[in-house]
Amino acid sequence: MSVERWVFGYGSLMWRPGFEFLERQAATLHGRRRAFCIYSVHHRGTYERPGLVLGLAPGGSVRGAAYRVSEELWPEVYAYLREREQPTETYVEASAFVRVADGRRIQTLVFLSDTHHPQWAGALSLERQAELIAGATGLSGRNVEYLRDLIMHLRQESVRDHAMEKLLGMVEALELVAK
Repeated sequence: MSVERWVFGYGSLMWRPGFEFLERQAATLHGRRRAFCIYSVHHRGTYERPGLVLGLAPGGSVRGAAYRVSEELWPEVYAYLREREQPTETYVEASAFVRVADGRRIQTLVFLSDTHHPQWAGALSLERQAELIAGATGLSGRNVEYLRDLIMHLRQESVRDHAMEKLLGMVEALELVAK
């Protein structure tokens, strides 16, 4: 009997997985929520001017995407995910059950926020998140573009995240003032 290999994405993995997969399903993870809770010193900021990236903070639930990967490609996909998701080891690899759109409950690889890592930002106010995101840029581009991409892709999945939309408005207002 073969083991099914699944990966759960809640941020950029939803719209840019970067690996070959056999199946994609909308999925919900309970007990964690999507949050800008990790200081970014690599992809969306620098050590001198950190930005913020998404993590899975404790509590709530989050809608994302689950990808089924062939056993044959799993070693390559896993290595890619380790490199992509762990440049500064801010996440903890875990196994978590998600509920997919067709009703199945499946076990997935998920990268949870490491609440003990120095880059853990925790529960910041929307105002503080906006200050950090506005003007921050890293190897993967401007931090505000990451937030815009998130909102756009969540809408394509029929997910409205009102807090993220409010945050974007706050960031855009700060960036206008800075010009």
